[in-house]
Amino acid sequence: MTKDQAGIPHKELAVSCFNNVWTLLEKPHRTSEENEQMVHVCHTSLWHWTQVPTHTNQNLSIGYWQLSRVYAVIGQGENALHYADLCLTYSEELDPFFIGCAHEAFSRSYLVLGQLENAEASKELAYTYAVEITDENSKQILLSDLESL
Repeated sequence: MTKDQAGIPHKELAVSCFNNVWTLLEKPHRTSEENEQMVHVCHTSLWHWTQVPTHTNQNLSIGYWQLSRVYAVIGQGENALHYADLCLTYSEELDPFFIGCAHEAFSRSYLVLGQLENAEASKELAYTYAVEITDENSKQILLSDLESL
């Protein structure tokens, strides 16, 4: 277990919070309290990643992507768009999977905002990155997310 000087296992907490957010996201019906909890836990996950001395842009990209997804799912398009933008910022030097996921997040955000042309353009851009992904599992994850739009 990696702990900081105060003994806090930031990496483990970041991963645990990330997984807890997925548990909430996968619930077919969430209460407003669960939606609020999901937002808080997602921010907590990302914050803990920022406290890990060896965190990478990939860790931040994933964290911002998850925040964008959470805000899109609860209907807060502006917040979703904000975190999609941060996701792309941290994805620019990463593999095509992460860049494609950032554009998927943009598309989902634009859909929530009712900006259908922007949503479609972002979706098409995500597909252009999907074809560059060499890992089949990663490619299928992105394609599945795109098909859900």
